[in-house]
Amino acid sequence: MTPQTDPQTGAAVKAADRAHVFHSWSAQELIDPLAVAGAEGSYFWDYDGKRYLDLTSGLVYTNIGYQHPKVVAAIQEQAAHLTTFAPAFAIEARSEAARLIAERTPGDLDKIFFTNGGADAVEHAVRMARLHTGRPKVLSAYRSYHGGTQQAVNLTGDPRRWASDSASAGVVHFWAPFLYRSRFYAETEEQECARALEHLETTISFEGPATIAAIILETIPGTAGIMVPPPGYLAGVRALCDKYGIVFVLDEVMAGFGRTGEWFAADLSGVVPDLMTFAKGVNSGYVPLGGVAISGAIAETFAKRPYPGGLTYSGHPLACAAAVATIGVMAQEGVVDNAKNLGASVVGPGLRELAERHPSVGEVRGVGMFWALELVKDRETREPLVPYNAAGEANAPMAAFGAAAKKAGVWPFVNMNRTHFVPPCNASEAELKEGLAALDTALSVADEYTA
Repeated sequence: MTPQTDPQTGAAVKAADRAHVFHSWSAQELIDPLAVAGAEGSYFWDYDGKRYLDLTSGLVYTNIGYQHPKVVAAIQEQAAHLTTFAPAFAIEARSEAARLIAERTPGDLDKIFFTNGGADAVEHAVRMARLHTGRPKVLSAYRSYHGGTQQAVNLTGDPRRWASDSASAGVVHFWAPFLYRSRFYAETEEQECARALEHLETTISFEGPATIAAIILETIPGTAGIMVPPPGYLAGVRALCDKYGIVFVLDEVMAGFGRTGEWFAADLSGVVPDLMTFAKGVNSGYVPLGGVAISGAIAETFAKRPYPGGLTYSGHPLACAAAVATIGVMAQEGVVDNAKNLGASVVGPGLRELAERHPSVGEVRGVGMFWALELVKDRETREPLVPYNAAGEANAPMAAFGAAAKKAGVWPFVNMNRTHFVPPCNASEAELKEGLAALDTALSVADEYTA
């Protein structure tokens, strides 16, 4: 689709937004939302006709890009057949979506509870774990994000939690491994893994194993910086959960459905959790959908005991039809393999080459179509480019970097001291190289703030 210029409509859209839309995570008078006219594939554009390569995949959910014709057609067909129906009934789209998801989840995660998104999937996973174990506490990691609803935001381990954290949600935070900024004075991945597991077991011991219902981890932390865990860490957490009778929950909301070059990031380590949350890429975000994949043991808890939870739109037919079509597209078009192969042959090498030339890049990390650049003032000291949770003038270097990226024709995912490279999983080699070239230009601006 060729972008058309229509500044008058764009101005009207922007005016209505500023007058009436209350935006998430924002100081309302300090933001300037772009008015978007359309999107297709890996790109979107504004009403002035400027096109952007979307390196955010929406919010890391358009895993097959915007407006895929097969998914659009499936939504239209479902709307013509059965637009909506209550969740207590067996509906073809819902049943088929659950079957296709269960075919791809690891181990015996064969029961699917549908939600409207990732945050409420986390809420229900935690509820299930507490009811299954009869225990109150949940352990989660610093440097994590699990959603914006009350329980999910308390589980979150970044500053977005602070305003809502009353210290009464039954959540205990711990340090997960991150060698580049190790909390364990580790020098190797092996040391980081062993010391992080020792720290976690110590936390379990001092909190009281009999009080802990679940440990929840993002399989690969997303907004916190795409920190791929060292080999053996997730298996070690699995072993600790087994040792102490704790439910292991993996949050795959961002990492699932091809993002890492596997159907689920858990497949990279061969670990099977007791509960697994998903959303985003399950239907490329075309209609809101999330869910919890449930193990046999936990499903059995509610075989003859009612599960005390539900949602009006659980397994909405339009959302499930989109999921069926999306999973079909991913299978038919080799989207998961595309993410794996181009991540290894184009994205990873390209980002590492940028790191060699730009002093503002402290570290490159990632897998598949799930990458991050850690930006620093000084490579030797690893001083962050901006302070932790910086805002206003203190965040000027990252703001300048983001503006330079947009000027170069890409829309970046910027969070604190990191920029993420998370294009659609079916992006082409040419599109990826276009994104790398634009980042090259933007990083030159970040370099101006280095020591």
